[in-house]
Amino acid sequence: MTIDFPVTVELFGHSVLIHPILETVGIFIAMRYYGFLRKRNKSSLTTIHSFSIIIGALIGALLGSKIIGTLENPQALLDAKNQFLFFWTSNTIVGGLTFGLIGVEIAKKIIAHKESTGDLIVFPLILAMIIGRIGCFLTGVYEQTFGVETASIFGMDLGDGLMRHPVALYEIVYLILLWIVLKIVQKKYIYPSGYLFQVFMLAYFLFRFCLDFIKPIHPIFLGLSSIQLTCVCVIIYYIFKLSQTKPCLK
Repeated sequence: MTIDFPVTVELFGHSVLIHPILETVGIFIAMRYYGFLRKRNKSSLTTIHSFSIIIGALIGALLGSKIIGTLENPQALLDAKNQFLFFWTSNTIVGGLTFGLIGVEIAKKIIAHKESTGDLIVFPLILAMIIGRIGCFLTGVYEQTFGVETASIFGMDLGDGLMRHPVALYEIVYLILLWIVLKIVQKKYIYPSGYLFQVFMLAYFLFRFCLDFIKPIHPIFLGLSSIQLTCVCVIIYYIFKLSQTKPCLK
């Protein structure tokens, strides 16, 4: 079966990329899933406090995704005719997760809430990322979510006639495996609040640091891209956090 990249759908008489549609669907489903999990979970968070934290996460994620996304290729920003448009259309989940976390911590400081709130969002977040990455894959080389050329059996023509690493598919497979591992941890271990989220963040950022070596990048320091440098900071932070936690079997 061959795929014509980028995949589009007809919507109100216009041809629209399927990627933003799938991202929107992924966010909607994830929020519904989060709401379902929150109803089943006994939390000290009030509805107002929960809403405040979500707002902090969304603002942080929006800014972070664009800041780190823009820094992926600083020269392109300097060369852009409309630099604001370039900034606004640059996105990366790495920046979104990193600055979303910062936004959550700031919101928690404002409302004076000390309990960790991340565990409940882990599986809805993974689900949203998987659906979003399906959209990334179906966009092919028409967005910055493709790999370098490869002669391996995994190589695919993503729309430019070259055999490339389908990094979006790699990430989907990894996220599914990570979901399974985290479910096992959730069922078999007793751990403090926030531990599951910390494991997710460490595992995902380790993966992204490695994955970007097979993506076209624009190094900005020590041969690393803005995404990889962000990953290094987050990895160090969560190694320190997890070193202070000792889960035990149920």
